[in-house]
Amino acid sequence: MKETKSTCPYCGVGCGVIIQSEGDQITGVRGDPEHPANFGRLCTKGSTLHLTASAAVTRRARLLQPMLRAQRGDKPVHTDWDTALDLAADRFHAIVQEHGPDAVGFYLSGQLLTEDYYVFNKLAKGLLGTNNVDTNSRLCMSSAVAGYKMTLGADAPPNCYDDVNHADCIFIVGSNTAFAHPVLFRRIEEARAARPQMKIIFCDPRRTDTAELADLYLPVQPGTDVMLFHGLLHIMLWEGWTRPDYIAAHTTGFDALKAVVRECTPERVAQTCGIAKEDLFTAARWFATSPATLSLYCQGLNQSANGTAKSAALINLHLACGQIGKPGAGPFSLTGQPNAMGGREVGGLANLLSAHRDLANPQHRAEVAALWGVPSVPKQPGKTAVEMFQAAADGEIRALWIACTNPAQSMPDQATVRRALQRAEFVVVQEAFATTATCEYADLLLPATTWGEKEGTVTNSERRISRVRAAVPAPGSARHDWSTAVGFARRMQVRLVRHERLFDYSTPEQIWLEHRESTRGRDLDITGLSYAQLEAAPQQWPFPEGATAGRARLYEDGSFPTADGKARFAPVQYVPVAEPRESRYPFSLTTGRLRDQWHGMSRTGTLGRLFGHVPEPAVQLHPQDMERRQLQDGDLVHVTSRRGSIVLPAQASTELGLNQAFIAMHWGPEYLSGVSSTGEPLAGVNALTTSAYCPSSKQPELKHAAVKILKAELPWTLLAAAWLPGDQALQSREELKAFMGLFPFASCVPFSNDAPLQQAATRERSGVLFRAAAYEAPPDEVLQRLERLLGLAGADTLRYADRRRGQRRSVRVQRAGADQLIQGMLLAGDTRAESWLKALLLQELPAQAYGRLLLSPGAKAPVAVQKKGKQVCTCFGVDAPAIEARLAQCTGGPEERLASLQASLRCGTNCGSCVPELKRMVRAGAGFAEAA
Repeated sequence: MKETKSTCPYCGVGCGVIIQSEGDQITGVRGDPEHPANFGRLCTKGSTLHLTASAAVTRRARLLQPMLRAQRGDKPVHTDWDTALDLAADRFHAIVQEHGPDAVGFYLSGQLLTEDYYVFNKLAKGLLGTNNVDTNSRLCMSSAVAGYKMTLGADAPPNCYDDVNHADCIFIVGSNTAFAHPVLFRRIEEARAARPQMKIIFCDPRRTDTAELADLYLPVQPGTDVMLFHGLLHIMLWEGWTRPDYIAAHTTGFDALKAVVRECTPERVAQTCGIAKEDLFTAARWFATSPATLSLYCQGLNQSANGTAKSAALINLHLACGQIGKPGAGPFSLTGQPNAMGGREVGGLANLLSAHRDLANPQHRAEVAALWGVPSVPKQPGKTAVEMFQAAADGEIRALWIACTNPAQSMPDQATVRRALQRAEFVVVQEAFATTATCEYADLLLPATTWGEKEGTVTNSERRISRVRAAVPAPGSARHDWSTAVGFARRMQVRLVRHERLFDYSTPEQIWLEHRESTRGRDLDITGLSYAQLEAAPQQWPFPEGATAGRARLYEDGSFPTADGKARFAPVQYVPVAEPRESRYPFSLTTGRLRDQWHGMSRTGTLGRLFGHVPEPAVQLHPQDMERRQLQDGDLVHVTSRRGSIVLPAQASTELGLNQAFIAMHWGPEYLSGVSSTGEPLAGVNALTTSAYCPSSKQPELKHAAVKILKAELPWTLLAAAWLPGDQALQSREELKAFMGLFPFASCVPFSNDAPLQQAATRERSGVLFRAAAYEAPPDEVLQRLERLLGLAGADTLRYADRRRGQRRSVRVQRAGADQLIQGMLLAGDTRAESWLKALLLQELPAQAYGRLLLSPGAKAPVAVQKKGKQVCTCFGVDAPAIEARLAQCTGGPEERLASLQASLRCGTNCGSCVPELKRMVRAGAGFAEAA
């Protein structure tokens, strides 16, 4: 067995991993105990990386050959690389010649490596002469970038992860850190345990698992963060808690800010934000008077039409109190993706150039042109993400190159995005997975390598550069992203009759060395680094030539990268959400992450075990809102905004406030769909979200949309689920996508038997669950096709049909040793038996006692069934009832009860992602015990 050190491809924590492989197959993964980002820890997603690289996933989910569509709507056919790249170059060249370079656009990803990003940026801005290069990082980090530049002078997060060990107060705002950055959250838990006097403030409209660690929870109304931060500063000024000495020595612009916050009185702030005035004073006191205060923030601030102002207003607090430039203090923006930082470093955004240079700066453009050896870099600003797809929808951009991202799932206002993809004359999708929604729109599909196969570097949230290494060779004909970009660029050079040697790269290290040189003298100077040093250990920037180590914290000397060396207070104004709720759209919809999923789930969605914690899509509502609308858990509802509508089940949640709704960001058309009354396919959660964006950062307001929620009257319902052998589950899921457009509501998800993670390779089984609803029963032929696809057409299947009532039930039973087990089921027209039949299927319980009673229609099982509850621990498949039963036997305080629980059931002892939920259950159990 070979072991290869690399980096996790999920969130911005940037955990080190050790990949285990045999031959060309990845067989295991574990955390790298020497990597300073995680010291050996991995979350549920990272712990299962090797399973997403299995031979079955590669065969069924990966894009392995270049593929070409002769006509939109056709099934793509295989082609070779030379034909594919020649075609791409011909089409792009023709469009550039006829319509100019700004008629093409490149949409990239924060999951590309720094070397990939660099080549694409140079290709567009240096060779083609267009700044239409943007990235899905625009959707997650651009407001944080703009906020840092507005106040501190540079896009440089000033903190490091070790600061959580030195902070006396941690202010977590707009971040469900427990789910979005779970390994960092483990550090916070440990720091709190070591220093119980530490204060933790959590601010978010939802009471997520992150709130479980907080001493003070501020349930702000969506979009009111600037008002909150100004209100805190108002109190600090009134109480004398600011640092006049620091303000005078190291900042400018404080008087203008004071004039703005003067009107933000505690009474006004409490009313606007929906929080208690007393809590405002407590938060202000802890933040200002603690020896060291650290803020952690993420998409709750960034994904806003006022996102830059939110970020700047938070940084104002740190400057006003001198809470920056020392251990445990500072505004720490948590990066969403594994290399959003690297993309910013190479200038992979429409308004940036290499090494944090600004496109609008003539000197910066000249410097980059000289570095690249080109006459000039265009000064016309490029189209950012929302603008790019709007321009394509309007016919202004005629060719799109999409690499390593899935805009047909992740971009807001999907109606516009789909119109853009349909209207564009030529769409290239460079992708590792063939299953994404965007692949359906591609004229040309180019297979890319992915985690475990790539070589290069990434930069995490704390400015730490890590090596990404290949453990196995690329499958099929997949190529590295930088190599594909170089191949295309060289062809374009020939067609454009350009003779410069712009893309003379044969290794990623050569690209990185050019990037390194671009940083000389800049705030992120890494001229003192080499690939050899990064092979030895990850390093933080800046690391200039002659340095022996990177810098853990920035601005310790009070000097900032501005013209006068001082930080700048930003007198930003409070602006409400772009789309306030009102009588026609009375709910505030927010989106966010699930614990065990990642983005559009092209990778995590290949594993049924990662659906255990949240098995199916739903919209969460406050219980009182459910009651007022006479909704029960599982009732289907129409969720409608001004842009679109989707149908999905409702679910009560006490995490939400009144008039709020939550849908996980992951539920795109690959898993949640249907068809509208006009015949249009439904597009998942981002059919609802708004493309309104921050004027400074151009980041869209994905965190808020005004919606209405109405019960869906779809009387005919269907549930079909089956265990499937080998990799057939992945294949069947792809084939089931064709059925999703036959119903007003449809969802399709995988499931597994929750084998312990260590036994997953040998004991794990996979299956598929398909759910649908309609106004009336579909033709029999549709149900028969479904049965065949799920293995319910054989002689071992029990059947019942009532065509007049549109009802059909099929249950396949197979002998397993002394038992008979259900292998698959279909309930159509009457799904009341779902609860107990699904329990028999998913829990693999003996079914021989039932016989033909398995076809009984009622909600009550003919023979009692012990049903599992909600899964809490993914690693060991432990559900809530098992935890509650064990807690009933535990004694002692919360820590003792948690330790006893973990010792007996092992939940929370592997990755630890479920620990916040376990702690909440421990506290709830203690309350019940005291009440009894």
